[in-house]
Amino acid sequence: MRLQTKLILIICSLLVFIILSLGGIFYYLMTSALEDQIGTRALKVAETVASMPEIRHAFQLNDPSAVIQPIAETVREKIDAEYIVVGNREGIRYSHPLPDRIGKEMVGGDNGPVLEGQSIISKAIGSLGPSLRGKAPVFGANGQVIGIVSVGFLTEDIALITTVYQTRIEMISLIVLVIGLVGSVLIAHNVRRSIHGLEPKEIGALYTEKKAILESIREGIIAVNREGVITMANRYALQLLQLPVTAKITGRQIEDVIPNTRLYEVVRSGKAEFDHEMLIGDHEVIVNRVPIIERKLGVTGAVSSFRSKSELYRLAEELSQVKRFAEALRAQTHEFSNKLYVISGLIQLESYQEAVELISREADVHQNWVQFIMREIPDPMIGGLLIGKFNHAQELKITFEIDHESSFSDIPAKIDRNMLVTIIGNLVDNAMEAVLAGGDQTEPYVKLFLTDLGEDLIIECEDRGVGIPEETSMAVFEKGFSTKEGEHRGIGLSLVQHAVGKLSGYITFHKNPAGGTIFTVAVPKIPDLKERSLPHGTPESNR
Repeated sequence: MRLQTKLILIICSLLVFIILSLGGIFYYLMTSALEDQIGTRALKVAETVASMPEIRHAFQLNDPSAVIQPIAETVREKIDAEYIVVGNREGIRYSHPLPDRIGKEMVGGDNGPVLEGQSIISKAIGSLGPSLRGKAPVFGANGQVIGIVSVGFLTEDIALITTVYQTRIEMISLIVLVIGLVGSVLIAHNVRRSIHGLEPKEIGALYTEKKAILESIREGIIAVNREGVITMANRYALQLLQLPVTAKITGRQIEDVIPNTRLYEVVRSGKAEFDHEMLIGDHEVIVNRVPIIERKLGVTGAVSSFRSKSELYRLAEELSQVKRFAEALRAQTHEFSNKLYVISGLIQLESYQEAVELISREADVHQNWVQFIMREIPDPMIGGLLIGKFNHAQELKITFEIDHESSFSDIPAKIDRNMLVTIIGNLVDNAMEAVLAGGDQTEPYVKLFLTDLGEDLIIECEDRGVGIPEETSMAVFEKGFSTKEGEHRGIGLSLVQHAVGKLSGYITFHKNPAGGTIFTVAVPKIPDLKERSLPHGTPESNR
C-alpha cells in the first residue's frame, strides 16, 4: 500500500474513532444533564405545591379534590408537566390530569421515602407510562406527613428533546468528518511532496546508504541547519575533533564544538568555500564548506567536509616517492646503458684490459656504496632512497657523497621512517636543484651527513649551489615559495618542515663557506623529553 493511501486511511480512521467517541460522550452528558435539569425542575414544583397553604388546608376538607384539582391543573399547564398528582398517605389521588382516575391509588411504588419526609427524584412507570418524577411530602400542622405531591414528565417527551440534539450532533460530526477527510488528503499529498514521492522502504534504504557512504569517506563531515545546530556528523569527524566515537554532538551548536568555524558565514552568504586551511584542536585541516539550498526555502544550512593536512602531506609524499623511485630507475637504466655501450665499444676495439678495468671500477664503486649503506644505514627504506639518489646524481653529473663518518643504525622504532625519507629525499633533491641552477658557475657537489650519536638524529645536507638570498631566507619553508623558475615548485622544503614538526624536531640552515647552503635537521629520539629553543625553519644566521 502506498504511503499516501496509508496516511489517508489512518487519519480518517482516527477521525471516525474520535468523532464517534466524542459524539457518544457528548450525547450521554447532554441527556444526563437534561434529565437532571427536568428532574430538579419537577422536584422544585412538587415542593412548591406541597408547601402551598391551600393544598395543606384542603386535606382537612371532606372533598379535598375539589380544591386541589383546579390548583394542580393550573400549575401543570404553566410548567408544561405531564401530570401533577396529589394524594394522601394511603396513596389515594386528590388530583390527576384524567379526572376519572381521581380517588384511585397512585402507582409506581416509590412513595416509601416520601412518607418518611424525604423529597426524591425517581423514574417509575405510572398510570400514564414511564416518567421522570419529582416527589415531595405534604406536612400537616403538627409536622407529620399527611400527603404526597408528584410532578412528572414522560420519558418519551424527554426522548423527543434529546433526539433533536442527537440529530444536530450527527450533522456536526458528519461535517467534521468531511473536513477531516479533505484535510487528510491534503496532508498526505504534502507529506508525499516533502519526501519527493518516496516510499518508507525507499527512504530507509537511502538513509542506510547515506550512513554507509558517510562512514566510508575518509573525510570529516558535519552538517548544520540555519540556526547553526549540528544535524549530522560522521565518525571520522569525531576522530579529528578528538571525541569518542560514541559521542553525540548532534543537537549542539557548531561553535561549541568548533569555535573558529565559518559555517555561519556560508549560511548567511550562500556561497561555497573550498580548500581553506584551519586549525581544529591540534590538527591542521583542509576545509570545504557548501550551503544547503532548497528551491523554495533558500539556504537551510551548510555542510563542511575537512581532512587532516598531514594526510594530504603523506599522500603528496607517497606520490613524490613514487616519482623519485621512477627517476632513480630511469637514471640507473640510462647510466648503465651508457656503460654497456662503452664496454661494448672497448670489446669491439679489442681493448680488453680497459674494458675489464672499467667493469672493475664501476663494480667497486657500487659495491662500496652498497656495503657502506648496508653497514652504516641498515634501514631498507632510507638505504634504498640513498642508492636511488646516487644513481640520479650520476646521471645529472653531480658528485653526491655520504660522509664516511655517517652512522644511522640507532633509529627508535617509534620514529616514522616515512617522515625520515621525506626529510632526506627532499633535502637532497633541493640540493641537487640548487647546484644545477648555478650552471657552470657552481661546483655540482652535494654531501650528506647522517648521525645517530647522542639523543638526536642529525641530518645535514650540504650543497655548493647558488645559495639562498638573505631577503628570502624567512620564506623558504612556505608552501609554493621557490627561488627557481617553473611550475610545481616550492613544495619540497614545505614537506620537510611539516615532517620535522611531526617528529618534534627542528630545521636550520646557513650559508656554506664554499658556496651554497647547509641544511641541518635534528630529530629527538625521545620527543617527550626534549625541549627545543629553535622554532622550525629558523635560519642559523639569525639565532
